[in-house]
Amino acid sequence: MEQVKQFFDEILANTTPERPLWNKEAAVTSAPKWSYIDGCMALAVWKMYEAEQTDDYLRFLDEFIDFYVEENGEILGYDKEEHNCDNINEGKVLYPLMEQTKKAKYGYALKKLYEQLLEQPRTPGGNFWHKEIYPNQIWLDGLYMVQPFYSQYDQIFNSGVNHADIFQQFQQVYQLMRDPQTGLFYHGVDESREAFWADAKTGCSQNFWTRSHGWYAMALVDTLDYFDPENQEEYNELIRQFQELLSTLLKYADEKTGMFYQVTDQGARAGNYLETSGSCAIAYSLMKGARKGYLPLNYFERGAELLESIVHHKLIKTEAGYVLQDICLVAGLGGMPGHGSYKVRDGSYAYYISEPIVENDAKGIAPLVFAYAEYIQKKH
Repeated sequence: MEQVKQFFDEILANTTPERPLWNKEAAVTSAPKWSYIDGCMALAVWKMYEAEQTDDYLRFLDEFIDFYVEENGEILGYDKEEHNCDNINEGKVLYPLMEQTKKAKYGYALKKLYEQLLEQPRTPGGNFWHKEIYPNQIWLDGLYMVQPFYSQYDQIFNSGVNHADIFQQFQQVYQLMRDPQTGLFYHGVDESREAFWADAKTGCSQNFWTRSHGWYAMALVDTLDYFDPENQEEYNELIRQFQELLSTLLKYADEKTGMFYQVTDQGARAGNYLETSGSCAIAYSLMKGARKGYLPLNYFERGAELLESIVHHKLIKTEAGYVLQDICLVAGLGGMPGHGSYKVRDGSYAYYISEPIVENDAKGIAPLVFAYAEYIQKKH
């Protein structure tokens, strides 16, 4: 399993803030900007620092984020008016950096991101819109991007006054987006039923995308870190939903590898493939959930076995270095066209399997490292 650290260190050694090696989507653009993709990797660096207490990781993280944050807290390439949930994700590392480095600018930047949440448009049911360009839509991705940040801010600065709001946003997702037949969650819902991809009755998208389940599982387990256990009923309900989610997902694991398919419930259907990023996120959620006592202890071993399988099947050593394979570049609903041959992001099976499959992208590397950090903490 040591090859995960070797791979990660290789990536960091070849990365600068101006040109992150892991950001395949940004590779075609010239201007660096604040992004959820870099945020995933920044969080991976922090988790490795927590696990190993190696100063090089903290130094790298500070130098990387320092590049994007001005002394007054202004953030490079960040536009609050986009009301984009994705833009909150990178803010999660500002909390530990503020504490570790004592740089005031990180605290200023935190407050600027929180200001976005104060004015973020909401669906009729009270959830944050995923983005300004996606009115009345909730995507599972957005729960991960925002809620752990929101709950930590609430704990540190607001004495838990937004606890009920955070709980209700998860509860609304559970009620609207969970399929009662399978227990899986649809990728998105439009509460207004106006999006062309939305089911006329439920407002949900058509299919179950594994990475969105990974985002959602990580949202739950990371939010629980900052959720007040004294609100016992709501705290226990989120744990129950997390337990149910992981138990359900395990039913869809590939029998041979333990990994998960791009379209979660479609198995080896033509075009479907064992996707790395979602599998890594589930491995992390299993291990952290067991470590924190939210899941049975044997779920840690399930997560470790899944991580080992991913490393065996998808992390390949080449003459040029390690390659992490079979990462879905991106998937969404509506808005811009798809990056693959199927241009309409309609939530269909054909759409999800059409998006490009890439190597060494942050959306696979980061959850791999999250899972590895959990693994080495337990093993040490």
